[in-house]
Amino acid sequence: MNTEAEQTYDFHHVTEWIFDLDNTLYPRHANLMAQIDVKMTEYVARLTKQDFDPARKLQKELYHEFGTTLHGLMHHYDIDPHEFLKDVHDIDYSSLAPNPLLCDLIMALPGRKHIFTNGDMRHAENTLEALGIDGIFDEMFDIVAADFAPKPASEPYNKFLSTFDINPAEAVMFEDSWRNLEVPKALGMATVLITPQAGGAYVAERWEDEVADDSHIDFSGDDINKILAGIVTELTM
Repeated sequence: MNTEAEQTYDFHHVTEWIFDLDNTLYPRHANLMAQIDVKMTEYVARLTKQDFDPARKLQKELYHEFGTTLHGLMHHYDIDPHEFLKDVHDIDYSSLAPNPLLCDLIMALPGRKHIFTNGDMRHAENTLEALGIDGIFDEMFDIVAADFAPKPASEPYNKFLSTFDINPAEAVMFEDSWRNLEVPKALGMATVLITPQAGGAYVAERWEDEVADDSHIDFSGDDINKILAGIVTELTM
């Protein structure tokens, strides 16, 4: 994967613009996921009657193995996923600043705009409202619509594409997780990886940022506004 300054990619064929939500439409150092992370650990601690530290270790093991903590808990503990999602997304969104430029850039893209998230609809709506970009997306596909099967598994991608009649050859996926771009690339989508901004403090597992193979990533950068501004300029030339 080249540095951002060296990258070129032609987006003229794209009519379906697919965006992950968390750490993609806002910078990772906003740390919404840090709040959610703590609430998930607290949920696991209550469920398993463990102290915080062993519960956190278990939560991370489930996340790594199953793609989401929720999927792992459903597999091992038969929990109510709706109650889990309601609990862990009860967070403070005030760390998100409105991003009017992002709103203008997304609206300038030709074709349909989608949200595809491992979170739930309420969390997506709250996040988009805090960013000031609610109401500009044509479709939203959440973990409930995916029958609780998370990215990076192939099933939710296939269901997403069929639900909204999307031709992957005309689509691009924006994601902060390189693992979550492997299936889209294999399906024929273009892929854009949003990387953490330099100097920004954030909470993440080391394995989340260790890119083992970047052959499925067409473009990358740490500023979604800058990336989209470049795309919009290219498309209007």
